Amino acid sequence: MTPHTLEFAPQCAPISDPEPILGGRVELQLLTTLKCNLKCTYCSLGVGDVLGSQTELKYDIDQLSRFIDTHLEGKEIYVTFYGGEPTLNRRMMEDVMRRFPEFRYQLQTNGTLLDGLPDWVLAKLSNILVSIDGGEQITDGYRGRGIWRQVIDNLSKVHDKVDGTITARVTWGNPDTSFEELDELATAIEAIDYVYWQFVADEMYFGDSVDKRKAVLVRLIDKFFSHTDELYPFIPLMGIVRNKLLPNRGIELYGGLTQCRVSSHLINVMPSGEIYPCPDMMYAHEMKMGEIQGNWLKKSPLQPTPAMPCESCEAFAWCRRNCMKNLYLGYVKNDERYRKNVVEPICELVKFIGREIDKHDPHAWFGKLTVPVRKRLVDNEVYEYVEIMP
Repeated sequence: MTPHTLEFAPQCAPISDPEPILGGRVELQLLTTLKCNLKCTYCSLGVGDVLGSQTELKYDIDQLSRFIDTHLEGKEIYVTFYGGEPTLNRRMMEDVMRRFPEFRYQLQTNGTLLDGLPDWVLAKLSNILVSIDGGEQITDGYRGRGIWRQVIDNLSKVHDKVDGTITARVTWGNPDTSFEELDELATAIEAIDYVYWQFVADEMYFGDSVDKRKAVLVRLIDKFFSHTDELYPFIPLMGIVRNKLLPNRGIELYGGLTQCRVSSHLINVMPSGEIYPCPDMMYAHEMKMGEIQGNWLKKSPLQPTPAMPCESCEAFAWCRRNCMKNLYLGYVKNDERYRKNVVEPICELVKFIGREIDKHDPHAWFGKLTVPVRKRLVDNEVYEYVEIMP
């Protein structure tokens, strides 16, 4: 080295944790693009200018394969294609499916481009989560005129080509969402196998909006327990009842941590190759837990803390901390406005669901079920593709 030359050591990737994933399963959520063909008014990826910021992959299939071989070897892997709108990068989906034919696959989509997917791709999907907000008026109000009808028509076109299930994923934002709208999704549209809802993580709980939701929940729960020959296919109700009947199920797959899996075995890969535990917190750089190109992975930083009041809550045994993003923002970051206007109303609704279920004596109801119906309730694969808790 000459006196006027400086040499710098190459920057090394952070050292990976020896066991970053808890247990034997991994949910590998691949964001094919952050571009979307819709502009939903409540989109969670709009926080921090995430949505639309990354439209092209910065890693290739060989780098992804090397990452999987290094950090996920021996694990049961199920891939969810996510976005943005993942079908806008269909080539990436197809490349991954061909490279890893042994994995299970799920697609989370707005449903507008489903009819353009090849039959062989549809046949390999264990589940399709289709974002829809209830009935036609509410869905079109959030997503654009004619979207509800376009999605329902597309589901009818592809349903028989999908070897897995189709689940309507409802973001329950509008307090005027009615029982009739949700019931129609579950019972009147043959192309939908299950309905899942998530209470919107936004300030939409003012005035009588919580009471309006409770009134709808009472009717949903009443109908759920009115039959023993089949299941009313609402995943949150099915999952909560299962956890009440068999509380060990809320523990064994997640190591006693969180039902939403962000603390144990859910990793989200952005198009940039950066990895985060929660798809709604990819704007928070302190949450970064890995990178594909650098081939490193650390344990999820989104872990339960004493600041979260969950373990003393009446719902803890079957709720398992609901949404860790909400808890982190409300109690760790101590965002008092978010806690008051979002976290606490949602927790109140979750506890309300539990109390209403108990009124129907779920143990006695379960005792009347046939073996096939029991199995569908207890061992449903769709629980692995949603959070179960609303």
